[in-house]
Amino acid sequence: MSGGPLLGSSELVAFVATTDIDRAGAFYGGVLGLPLVEDGPSACVFDAHGTQLRVTPVAEIRTAPYTVLGWAVDDMVAAVQALVHAGVGFERFAGMEQDGLGAWAAPSGARVAWFTDPDGNVLSLTQASAPGNET
Repeated sequence: MSGGPLLGSSELVAFVATTDIDRAGAFYGGVLGLPLVEDGPSACVFDAHGTQLRVTPVAEIRTAPYTVLGWAVDDMVAAVQALVHAGVGFERFAGMEQDGLGAWAAPSGARVAWFTDPDGNVLSLTQASAPGNET
């Protein structure tokens, strides 16, 4: 590819769809604790640690069978426990070995746990492997 860093210096904007903007706003702002930047009829905009997350209303959700948003966390146990305390349930997937938290150990040594928002969008937490623990 030639011509320089086309979008490499541009800020990423993330999107997630909802059929109920008030319910989604309560989840992303209240449960997940993302600061609300803008609340309008076309989107609730949150600050996801410097990345703009636009939660947009749609007539019908077409949930993807894979992760649509994820967060890197330093402490998987603390993050899962805090979300469970806030009422979030974690997903289990057939054929995947997941620990008591619902976390899967990737070949790289990273740990990943999945949960859904009120519209069924699959979200994840990832804790990178400790330095020197890569396989």
